[in-house]
Amino acid sequence: MKILLYFGNNEPFHKSGIGRAQFHQQKAIDLMNYSYTHKLKDKYDIVHINVLSFKSYRLLKKAKKKHIPVIVHGHSTFEDFRNSFRFWKIMSIYYYSVIKLLYSHADLIITPTNYSKKLIENYNYNVKVLALSNGIDLENYKYSQEKINKFKQYFNITNEKVIIGIGFPFQRKGILDFIEIAKHYENDKNLKFIWFGYLNKFLVSHKINKAMKHKPKNLIFPGYIENEIIKGALLYANCLLFPSYEETEGIVVLEALASNCIALVRDIGVYKDWLTDSYDCLKASTNDEFIKKIDYILNDENKEKLDEIKRNGYNTVSKLSIKNISIKLKEIYDSLV
Repeated sequence: MKILLYFGNNEPFHKSGIGRAQFHQQKAIDLMNYSYTHKLKDKYDIVHINVLSFKSYRLLKKAKKKHIPVIVHGHSTFEDFRNSFRFWKIMSIYYYSVIKLLYSHADLIITPTNYSKKLIENYNYNVKVLALSNGIDLENYKYSQEKINKFKQYFNITNEKVIIGIGFPFQRKGILDFIEIAKHYENDKNLKFIWFGYLNKFLVSHKINKAMKHKPKNLIFPGYIENEIIKGALLYANCLLFPSYEETEGIVVLEALASNCIALVRDIGVYKDWLTDSYDCLKASTNDEFIKKIDYILNDENKEKLDEIKRNGYNTVSKLSIKNISIKLKEIYDSLV
């Protein structure tokens, strides 16, 4: 069986969670001994669309005419588009119409979590929706002193403690909160905050551009960085601080757990049924709560409990390994053909 994996050609998003989803889908298909293509002119048995655009819709219509099943991957929802780009309200006119076209005409929608599944089902498009994690390649995030050294060398770190954030600089991702939390620790010379993620300034809101320009001295915005350095950061950091207000899954959270890094996340719906506060992650709702949890993480007296949370986090994410996801994805493909 051959699957057309369609990710379009939008380069900036290939540097985001969508890009990692592409890698994971390719690896899952390899594990099931099927083949995939990105070429529209190839022959294929299933179309698996991962980007929302009118080009994707034209591909969907062509496939339907040939009686080829079409899966649309629900990486995005109306909810997680809000408060993202600058001009998001204007862009939403286009975006929402594309979501409706693709989601309502798919043969099947796959979305990463039960939370996003419920959101999409509530759009009432009468299309079957299945929840299947994007998965994680555990091997890619195993301990590597070489990656840690690369990270430390790049940022000139000796023994300082480090808190990292990863994602596009969107308001929805909680970057303004990240900046405010970093300000609270501005006088702590032994603690650095680093936010990995780049987006053209034209697409970043004026409020965020201004906040980034006037950032505290303990906060670094390196922009887009080589993936191996980010992996080293996850292996070294005291925690991933991910104060996002809305996610369909949050691949960076999976990556943190796979790296045995504490994931400190906002207490939102997407994590309710698979992550538990103080068991396999830490959760907070306000900046004051985030600061209290960071103080807890930085306190060496809590090392034993934090190590337990790391172990539990790794066990949780292990269930979402590419090997396990591949088995379930194969069942989905087989059911369609």
